Amino acid sequence: MDISDSTERKDDLKEKPSEAATQDVVFGEITEGGPNYRNVGFPGTVILMMKTQIGLGVLSIPTAFNSLGIVPGVICLCVIAAVTTWSDYVIGAFKLNHREVYGIDDAAGLMFGSIGRGVLSVIFCLYWVFVSGSGILGISIGLNAVSTHGVCTAVFSLIAAALGFGFSSVRTLGRITWLAWIGLPCILVAVMIVTIAVAIRDRPAAAPMTAGPWVSDVKIVGNPTFTEGITAVCNLVFAFSGTPGFFAIISEMRDPRQYTPAMLICQTGVTAIYSVVGCVVYYYCGSYVSSPALGSAGGTIKQIAYGFALPGLIVTTTIVTHIPAKYMFVYFLRGSRHLTSNTLVHWASWLGCTFGVTVVAYIIASSIPIFDGLVSLIGAMLGTILCFQPYGCMWLYDNWGKGRSSSRTWLPMVGLSILVIVLGTFLTVAGTYGSVVGIIKSYHQSGGAKAFSCADNSNST
Repeated sequence: MDISDSTERKDDLKEKPSEAATQDVVFGEITEGGPNYRNVGFPGTVILMMKTQIGLGVLSIPTAFNSLGIVPGVICLCVIAAVTTWSDYVIGAFKLNHREVYGIDDAAGLMFGSIGRGVLSVIFCLYWVFVSGSGILGISIGLNAVSTHGVCTAVFSLIAAALGFGFSSVRTLGRITWLAWIGLPCILVAVMIVTIAVAIRDRPAAAPMTAGPWVSDVKIVGNPTFTEGITAVCNLVFAFSGTPGFFAIISEMRDPRQYTPAMLICQTGVTAIYSVVGCVVYYYCGSYVSSPALGSAGGTIKQIAYGFALPGLIVTTTIVTHIPAKYMFVYFLRGSRHLTSNTLVHWASWLGCTFGVTVVAYIIASSIPIFDGLVSLIGAMLGTILCFQPYGCMWLYDNWGKGRSSSRTWLPMVGLSILVIVLGTFLTVAGTYGSVVGIIKSYHQSGGAKAFSCADNSNST
């Protein structure tokens, strides 16, 4: 669909939101015979946002606190939460101002032209494919833990990839919402089981069995190397890196004007959960915290926790596979009748997109089977670019022309936008360096995880 035509109709859509059920600027005409891409209500929006955020990232927070120390860790967590909440807010405002925008690449196209659109398109797809890979890795770890390494890890990775492909092939987020209602409580229950277990155990599973009571070596302020510190910060960024997926969620909402309150509920809940889980698990485990954190209590508790977590990890993989597949699907068929009709081209394109994303994600999961390393690499190399810099540019694009006379907050907001751009750029460069160094170090360590290995990957500490 021509963007100029879309822009001319955006005011009509604001005035007549009921028409969005049949005619949408992005998806075109939505008929009863095809998929309804505008069917996510307010509760569904909140649960999808929270499930997009709460997944694999929460499992790396205690180890990030171990590197930074509990006080700097909490401060960094809150700062990243605040910045990403602002970024999430900008998404909602930008979408209401530019209804033709479906993804971050459309926003880049408005701001920077075809080159910007192309660059952000590649980064966006790479990011979500990498996250899908981390989801497959997380599921394989869970299956290993529950089965006590019942089969080769490569087989578990294939099972995880098949599950991700099957569920992500559901065509609309509205129909995936019910999965999020199952997945979010499951992973929260799993995390709380481990949190309670480490609090009542006499020592974490990885701690040495010495005589007398064990005392946690928790650090108030850590003393990490630059590489360790920046890697830990990027792990925290990854925990909030569902941000670029919010474009897809608001695009499928029945009423996009409800986006901001839904987002604030999501971010408040996510930040509270991350803070409690990170502090409690790290406080009681100290330097013996496992990665992923669900293994910190060891033995039976680990099996129970992963048993509860597996549905949540599967749903996370479903959503993060669906988002890049849907992006490519819309990109290829936008403006065509095949986008919203049950034609052979429609189904072949859709399943081809979900299958392609799954295959590449499987290769990534098998090539970098180190949970912390993969998480920090995603957070640094791709997550920061999609959670920081573009939103400073988006605010400036919509508000620069208003000038100082528009309000007293104009100049501070300009400063904040520039600060977010600079901070994101620093984290991208420094974090990628630190993550790559960490992954190389892990490969060189004796007994370290190897690519396409059959070894049990559920015993990392």
